[in-house]
Amino acid sequence: MNSSTKIALVTGGSRGLGRDMALRLAEKGNDVIITYQSKKEAAAAVVSEIERFGQKATALFLDTSDFESLDAFLNQLKGVLNSHWQTDHFDFLINNAGMGSTIPFEKATPNDFDVFMNVHFKSVYFLIQKSLPIINNNGRIVNISSGSTRSFVFGYSIYASMKGAIETLTKYLAKELGSKGITVNVLAPGPIETDFNNAAIRNNPERKAMMGTMAALGRVGQANDIGGIVAFLCSEDAGWITGQRIEASGGLTL
Repeated sequence: MNSSTKIALVTGGSRGLGRDMALRLAEKGNDVIITYQSKKEAAAAVVSEIERFGQKATALFLDTSDFESLDAFLNQLKGVLNSHWQTDHFDFLINNAGMGSTIPFEKATPNDFDVFMNVHFKSVYFLIQKSLPIINNNGRIVNISSGSTRSFVFGYSIYASMKGAIETLTKYLAKELGSKGITVNVLAPGPIETDFNNAAIRNNPERKAMMGTMAALGRVGQANDIGGIVAFLCSEDAGWITGQRIEASGGLTL
């Protein structure tokens, strides 16, 4: 491996925002490990696309709703780093994996709460903790949040609460990991037209149009509006940015 080549781990990298993040990181000269939960064939296609940029890539299974599987995933990650890259460390961790559902507060159940907590907060918290010994100094951690922590979205009380926890965690980690030169930032996309939450925006033209009128740039976002920001945050040019919440929403509800 080229000693200057960095290795990124993008969770949930088989589709949507994660796919674009992985491709933009590869376009900038980084090798990429992506995870998938159900879209194995799609993940393999992303790996092929990354390889066409001349970068190395692989895909690993990770179900962030199954908290007890984290240790096995870390062991698999270490094995892949050793077999594919002849190293025991990586550089960038992008916590993108997630799921969505519109659940009115009065109908939310403890099980709903636990699933969202595992996927969006607990697994992220401990994936960072368990990965830290194998993240290189001067590395990057990018957590993915949501514009729903700032502006009300009906049915998102659980989801937005977990993302709010991630935003607070990001500030704490920026302080605790600063001595290692590791930057930690949180990126909060606004409404994006992907298959997230059963393609709630894509499948609802009226909602899509209404949200577009609320943004300064006059439209909802696309997946390719986000990946380049992650690639920038992982670059040397962003080395002086840490502990920040960066909203990418086209100027929503200014």
